[in-house]
Amino acid sequence: MTIDTGEAGRPFTRARDAGGLAVLAQEPGLGIEQLRRSLARTQSATVRIVDQLVAEGHAERRAGHDHRSISVVLTDQGTATAVRVLDARASVLRGALAVLDAGERTAMTAVLEKVLAAVTTSRVHAEQICRLCDVGACPQRTCPVELAAAEPRQGAGPAPRPIAGRRAQ
Repeated sequence: MTIDTGEAGRPFTRARDAGGLAVLAQEPGLGIEQLRRSLARTQSATVRIVDQLVAEGHAERRAGHDHRSISVVLTDQGTATAVRVLDARASVLRGALAVLDAGERTAMTAVLEKVLAAVTTSRVHAEQICRLCDVGACPQRTCPVELAAAEPRQGAGPAPRPIAGRRAQ
């Protein structure tokens, strides 16, 4: 995926950074650990992603909830780029699904919801699956990944918290 960031026509092509932008757009102020889990990266790789986003003017580090932590927040430029990343994703999906009629899309949705629920293994996995989701189109109360992550699994403890950034509706 190549997205023009508007910075002298320089393309934004790093998928790892695009994922970081998308997560931070939907969950502003995450710390490195929360971002790391959503991106399925190591701590050091996540720090490099944040360093790159900051260096390019897409994000800034701010004080976190305690004196030892930071939160990462998108700048206006980063937010605009994140919107383009998410719009590009939506455009690709719309194009791919354009060959289906309404009934086929409904059937595909039902099948995909079943598959997503079946493959969701944990809260962390749910955050990884949902990192590029359109949380407005998939509200928490009906999200198959959210519902699967919230269900107690055999041998699991209490139901985990909702995915950060999800609006309870």
